[in-house]
Amino acid sequence: MNTLLITALLCLVLLQPAPGSPPPAPEKTSSVVPRQDRVILIHGLGRSPLSLTRLQWALERAGYQVTNLRYPSHGGDVEHLAEEYLHKAVVSQNPGAPGKIHFVTHSLGGIILREYLARHIVTNLGRVVMLAPPNHGSELADHLRKNWLGRIILGPAGCEMGTSATDLPARLGPAQFQAGVIASDGPGIPWNCLVCRGPSDGIVSVQSAKLEGMADFLVVHGSHTLIMWRGEVVRQALGFLEDGHFEPPNRCD
Repeated sequence: MNTLLITALLCLVLLQPAPGSPPPAPEKTSSVVPRQDRVILIHGLGRSPLSLTRLQWALERAGYQVTNLRYPSHGGDVEHLAEEYLHKAVVSQNPGAPGKIHFVTHSLGGIILREYLARHIVTNLGRVVMLAPPNHGSELADHLRKNWLGRIILGPAGCEMGTSATDLPARLGPAQFQAGVIASDGPGIPWNCLVCRGPSDGIVSVQSAKLEGMADFLVVHGSHTLIMWRGEVVRQALGFLEDGHFEPPNRCD
């Protein structure tokens, strides 16, 4: 099959839109007990803060102060995105204030955070939940960056998400923070076998999502694009921020 045709098909998976509009926002009640802890959400490639709305609402209901970071995922390489956008978000949280600063990331957002933490010390860093992160790169990125169409789709940061030892994810090293990683084994996507080795969500393999030094690891069934909308994932993310570990998964959400 023509390489450009394969690339175009894979791009349909990569750019699958998140739900066009989120469900109605839950009403805030006086029973919410405010916390001093804060959470910064970091979306993935081609996404926006809208993709993490369900997590944002769940965290706010739990009393966390939440920043749902907006950044242009195609607007530069990973270092630029970390320094230009994430750094400002962290500084705005007043790292010296009481309470912890936690992070929940999706896909590319996890690599942006790892890049940032490799260069900066957050004195009151809390826990980190990473959803479908390409911690060892993505075979899909390996394939897409071979031609001009794929490189346009990936953008500068996406092109850094290869699986070789010289690519950025491998160079960032093990976690020096308390990380919980949730990977997805995805629904059956017919062309997975063209790019991914072993169980995957079609973009990131389960094996690639693992991070040396992580505190806990969980695999759920679902797609890369919509993993953050699953009730089970939301429950597990909140549980890890609270307790530092995941619970046995509930398959009935």
